[in-house]
Amino acid sequence: MFFRRARHDSLIGLPSLETARLAIAPLGPENAPALHRLTDDPAITGAVDFLATPFTLADAEALIASGRHGRDRFLGAWSREEAAPLIGVVGAHLRGEGAVEIGYWIAGGARGRGFGAEAVSATIDCLRRRFPRRVVVAECRPGNVASWGLLHKLGFRETGSEGHRPGRRQLVLEGT
Repeated sequence: MFFRRARHDSLIGLPSLETARLAIAPLGPENAPALHRLTDDPAITGAVDFLATPFTLADAEALIASGRHGRDRFLGAWSREEAAPLIGVVGAHLRGEGAVEIGYWIAGGARGRGFGAEAVSATIDCLRRRFPRRVVVAECRPGNVASWGLLHKLGFRETGSEGHRPGRRQLVLEGT
């Protein structure tokens, strides 16, 4: 009998996480309606270049399915304080042999309350344990003041390089 194990350099099998206010877990097919409701917001689709506008249920299903190969994974962040709505998404993406990239988006009503920092920080801690030899990177538009500030608060510093996506700068987490 053969057993298939997740490759060590795979994001398949990322564990669920809990913080003081959030439950964070990989998104599954059952989460597509919630992902659609959260993400179909011009403030989100306008800031995240790979999201379609409008963001449909089919787009949500496809985004979740994109994690089946283990190079990309999207984690949902659910509030533990309120009626458990999906309030954010953190993406993790293996880049080459030496980096893991993070990205995120937060629902309009949840912005400015620290949920983004809480979700991204917990995800980074998990990724650093899982991939201790990889550097953690992010890309951000310098004009996105809120995200730029959040990344700096978490210890990211600009590398001086352009990001892979138009208009974005690359940042690296110090100490990785």
